[in-house]
Amino acid sequence: QHTLVVDLNRCIGCMGCNTACTTVNEVPIGNFWNRVLRVGPYPKYEGATFPDVDWYYLPMQCQHCASPECVQVCPTGASVKLDDGTVQIDAEQCIGCQACAAACPFGVPTYRVDGDGTMDKCDGCVSCGKTPEDEPHCVATCPTKALHFGPIDEMEKLAAEKGGARMEGETNPSTFLS
Repeated sequence: QHTLVVDLNRCIGCMGCNTACTTVNEVPIGNFWNRVLRVGPYPKYEGATFPDVDWYYLPMQCQHCASPECVQVCPTGASVKLDDGTVQIDAEQCIGCQACAAACPFGVPTYRVDGDGTMDKCDGCVSCGKTPEDEPHCVATCPTKALHFGPIDEMEKLAAEKGGARMEGETNPSTFLS
């Protein structure tokens, strides 16, 4: 099982990961397999105004969770966790009910806007020829090296070294932020 670690201190919100993902995977316009959220601004102290504010950028893509909620709620079995650790959606079985999107703690699965009536999401770059052990395009493209990808045990160690931790209340080993 491989996973992704995001170093929030390094992400500058450039959208390079989003652009690489959308381009290489030919994601339809209006769909996103990878989003970058701006969180904030928050006053640095009570009563503070601009420029005394903080914010950060949060890349959001499929974490290919160890125990994915999207798979558990799928009524047709279209959402599956493969032996290689990736979570995939079988478009032939998907009925577009959006249960996976509602269940995902990251809001990753999206309804395809190109009219085929199915759900869509990051597939770990498998559709463009990478293996689950290969570095995804979003990681390879990041100019500030804010995204890291590798085996869970190595990523846990990296996150701990950077002072990061699992998201509050999260039990999946694939959800670390530093």
